[in-house]
Parts: sequence; structure tokens; C-alpha cells
Amino acid sequence: MGRVQSAIRNIVFGQVGNFITQLLNFVLRTVFIDHLGDTLNGVNALYTTLLSVLSVAELGIGTALNYSLYKPVADKDYEKVKSYMQFYKKAYRIIGAVIAVIGLGISPFLPWLVKQPQGITVRDLTLYYYIFLFNTVSSYFVAYKYSLVNAEQKNYIQTNILTATKMVTVSLQIAVVLTTGNFYVYLLTAAAVELLQKIFVTVYLNRRYPYLTEKNVTKLTKEETGEIAAKTKALVFHKVGDVARLQTDSMIISGFINVTVVGFVDNYNMVVNSIANVVNILFNSVISGFGNLVATESRERQYRMFRVYRFAACWIYGFTAVGFSILLTPFVILWKGESRTLAYGVVISILIDFYFKGERIVLSNFKTAAGVFEQDKYLALIQGAVNLAVSIVLVRKIGLIGVYIGTIVSGLIANVTKPVIIYKVILDRPVKGYFVDFVKYPAVIAAVYALLMGIKELVMPQITIAAFAVMFVIICIVFNGVFLLLFGRTEEFAYLWGIVKRRAAGSR
Repeated sequence: MGRVQSAIRNIVFGQVGNFITQLLNFVLRTVFIDHLGDTLNGVNALYTTLLSVLSVAELGIGTALNYSLYKPVADKDYEKVKSYMQFYKKAYRIIGAVIAVIGLGISPFLPWLVKQPQGITVRDLTLYYYIFLFNTVSSYFVAYKYSLVNAEQKNYIQTNILTATKMVTVSLQIAVVLTTGNFYVYLLTAAAVELLQKIFVTVYLNRRYPYLTEKNVTKLTKEETGEIAAKTKALVFHKVGDVARLQTDSMIISGFINVTVVGFVDNYNMVVNSIANVVNILFNSVISGFGNLVATESRERQYRMFRVYRFAACWIYGFTAVGFSILLTPFVILWKGESRTLAYGVVISILIDFYFKGERIVLSNFKTAAGVFEQDKYLALIQGAVNLAVSIVLVRKIGLIGVYIGTIVSGLIANVTKPVIIYKVILDRPVKGYFVDFVKYPAVIAAVYALLMGIKELVMPQITIAAFAVMFVIICIVFNGVFLLLFGRTEEFAYLWGIVKRRAAGSR
């Protein structure tokens, strides 16, 4: 199966799985807020983020191992695959133990992290946290097995397993909330289902790859472990910096404002992420294909594919950001009422970061596929420090919007520096053209946004379901019509349109 076919298969399964899980998540969130309240919603969101921060103990070894697997998988060198997987298994068991120790050490400080948890005792806060910690730690004892299917460009296997698990988990949790209204039972239900899933994954992947259970495994050479160690050392800085920049907003909001606002923000994030996941699947599904591309194709071919990848991201993330900037708050009002909305400036800040994050996904995925980690290993640390400093200073002065100004400022550092590295190290060509597009695409997006905001004043003087639906259709037509008019004759669009036509012809 070729790279394009593998990517399409991954995308299709990813999108189906995402649609199912996001629909279930939306129903669950609605039921959760109605029966368990905004405070527990905030605690749930905060602990999810906190455990993501703890996962910094993984320190990038998974990314380094995935990159190392591309070549032996492509060459069908199963003995080498066994060696890497054995190394990966041992490393992740150590990581799981480290996260458990760190997680237990953090638990006494929970009362300082969770501000104004109305009606929740310290004992309950701690026990809730331990359940979250168990789920995170146990995942490290099977997570390494997915690296092999992903290196084979069969990401859909992982997607299908996670989708089935999510369907069962969320369905049971909805039933638990409706029948018991007990947060403990809610959390333990998820823990039980996920534990069964981990057992299933172990059995299924052992049967799919029986050679992984063989005892005669040759250890990696010093050169091979040294290469992994070198890439992991570079990724340590990326991982720590990314956590400080991407995973700390909820903790800052909880510590400086209150935990209920974390829940309000998470409601917005859930809606944004439901669509963002659709988009991210498109772009993340081609990482393994890019790994193969970098390993086997010329730099000229890599450059053309990078430009196509970047163009698609700017179009899709731009369209999504504009749509959300106009319709997100009206959607929240129709869903849960005006009392749970965020200020206009906060929403716009979240979506500005969302757009530029889309560009960073392109840059990071291409760099990861090429195994280029060391050149900007300190960049993420700088970003993390800038985010924390700006966010903490501004949240005290101007409130919630200050947190997101810090996120935007720190993120833009990568939008400027990563292209320089990619063009110099991977593509070996001047970076000027990238920055021309860096200005051109957002300028077009901003102009279309201004036009659509004017139309919104006429179409949505009041927020109703009918007006919402009409405005959605108008956004789709106007934004995509403008992009097609301006960029429909470019080489990048021609390549994408060619894929669509070939797929349409093949389905007949």
C-alpha cells in the first residue's frame, strides 16, 4: 500500500472514530454539567491537564523510537524491529514507574492547585486524583506496542481500538451519571473499561506480531542506543517546553481565578477540539508517510509535498478559525446558556492561537518525520518560560485574556524559527518564500473574517437555531469561495484536487 493510500485509510478511519467519540463526548458533557455541576466539570478538566503535564516524564523517547522504526519496518528487518521494541518496552516501564512516584508526590499540594472547589473536600479531591493517576500510569505498559503499527502506516488500528473503547466508556458513564450522579463511580467506570482495553491490546498485538513475544532478542548496538539517546536528549527540551506552554493554562486559571472557570474554558475547548481533531487527523495521518518520503525521495519532492501540506493547513485551519470566531459563542449560548460564555476577546485569542498552532503542526510533523530534533532543542524551553512569565503577569493584571496572550506570544516564536530550520537542514533552500506566505495567508483570512462579521450583523441580529444555520452556510460559501478564487490556480491546489479526482474516479 502506497503512502497516499495509507494516509487516506488512516484519515477515513480517524474521521469516523473522531465523529463517534466527539458526538458521545458532547452528550456526556451535557449530561455531566446538568447532573454533576460546573465545579466537578472544572476539576475533571484540571486533572486531565495535570496528568498530561506529568506525562513529561516520557521525555520524547516515544518520538525518537518511532523515527528509529521507520527504516527497519520499511526494510522488513524483523530482528531489528524486535530489538527496538524490546528497548521501548523496558523504557516505558521505567517511565510508568517514574510518573507514579512523581504523581504521588504532587498529591499533598492539590488544595493549592484547585481554587474554590465549592462543596468538594480535600479527601475527595485527592481520591479523584488517584484514579486519574492510575489511568495514566497503566497506559505506559501497553502504549509502546502502538509504535509498530504506526511505523507501518497503519494508524487506523490504534484509532479503531480507541474508538471502540471510547464508545463503551462514554455510554457507561452517561448511564452512571443519569442513574447514580456519583463522580467516583463515573471515574471508576472509565478506569475499569480502559484496563480491559489495555489487556485486549496486549493480546491482540501479540497475535498480530507474534515475533514480539520471542525471547531471542538481540540488544541494540551502542551506536543505535546512542542515536536514540541523542534524539531523546534533544526531545527532552521540546517536551518540557511544550508542557510549560501548552499544558499549564488550566492550572494558571485554577490557581489565579477559580476552578469553575476552568470548566467554562474547557466547554469551549471541547467544541473547538471536536473540529480540531477532524483537522488534526488529516495532518497527523501523514507523519509516517512523510517519514518514508524523507527516507526515500529527493529534496525537491520533499519541498513540493511540504508546500502542499502547508497550503492545506492554512486553508483548513483558517476556515475553522474564522467559523469558530463567529459561531462558537452563539453555539455555547444555544447549548448551555449565556451564563457559561467567555468574553469576546478571550475567544478571539483562543482562535488566533488555534490558527497559528495549525501552522506549527505542519512544521513539527515534517521535522519529526525527518528526525530533526536537536537544532531547536532549546526553543521549546524559551517558549515555555515566555508563556509562564507573560501569562502569570497578565492574568493578575487583566484576567483570563492574559493567559491566552501569553500562549499566543510564546507560540509565535516557533512559527518564526522552525521554518528556518526546516528550509536549511531538510529542504536546503532559502526560507524567504515561506514568510511571504506567512503574511499572505493570514491577511486573506483576516479580510474574509471582517467581511463575514459584517454579514453576521445582518443575518444574526438575534441568536436562533435558524440564524445560526444560515450563517454557517454563508461562512462555508464565502470563505472557501474566496480561497478558491485566489489560490485555485496554484500548484498546491492542483495537487490536492488531483488526489480528490483520482479518489472519486476510483470509487466509481
